[in-house]
Order: sequence, then structure tokens, then C-alpha cells
Amino acid sequence: MSITTSLVKDFMTPNPVVIQPTESVEAAIQLMEERRISGLPVTDEQGKVVGILSEGDLLVRESPVQPPLYMTLLGSIIYFESPLHFHQHMKKALGMFVQDAMTENPVTISPNALLADAAHLMLEKKVNRLPVVDEHQKLVGILTRHDLLFALKP
Repeated sequence: MSITTSLVKDFMTPNPVVIQPTESVEAAIQLMEERRISGLPVTDEQGKVVGILSEGDLLVRESPVQPPLYMTLLGSIIYFESPLHFHQHMKKALGMFVQDAMTENPVTISPNALLADAAHLMLEKKVNRLPVVDEHQKLVGILTRHDLLFALKP
């Protein structure tokens, strides 16, 4: 099989381990350790993907917080970078629940998409996993970089 003609559904992991946004970060860490996985799709009660929680999201909690660079001019504050990034970092660093630490609106893919398109999407968006969703945005699987490497095997 070729990566240019193979479909996501042929190499994805169906029914992946998931977590709800209201679960604690500690529960997510324990689940990831027990299952030896580096990321979890976050789904709501209907099974729709609302986020993704990765090791990177959790490591933010241990990284130093850098406030945005700014200067004051005539009583006004001028930011050299977006304060939004700072606020997102603080939310992840101090959050107690998965919804605080997860990446919202994750990049997803259809089970009928080509693996080549999935690989391109992962590289372009710099993600290690793609939740696979149906036409109603319900989770049906997950595709990881490891799955893509498996597909490349002769």
C-alpha cells in the first residue's frame, strides 16, 4: 500500500482513549502514564471533540512564565507581543482541569482522507496526532505520527 492512495481509516486507532474536559489534570496524567500515550482527545458528553491534551500542554505547567514585553508611552501601554499568549500560558500553568490545560479547536481529519493529506496536515500544523472525526464531529479514531510511519513500511 502507498501513503498516497491509503486512507486514514485503514491506519487510525479506532475508539481511542479519551478524557472529558471536566476531569482533573492529575487524572489525565495518570491515564496517559497507565496507557503509555502522549496525548488524549478531549470529548464532550456527546462524543464530539472539543480539544486535545498533549504532553506539551502539560509541560507548560512546569515552564517559567514570561510576561509580554511592553513599554509605556504617555500613559499608554504598548505591547510588543500579544498578551493573549501570556494569558493562555497562565491558564494552562495554573489550571486544575483538563479544559484549562487542553488545546482547544484541535486540527481534525476525516476517516476517508488520504494518508498523504494527513501527513501534510501534521507537518503544516506541527501536531503529532489528529483526532479522526465523522461528519458530525464525533470522534471515531486517532491518527498519530507513529501510524504514518507504520504505513510507510514496505
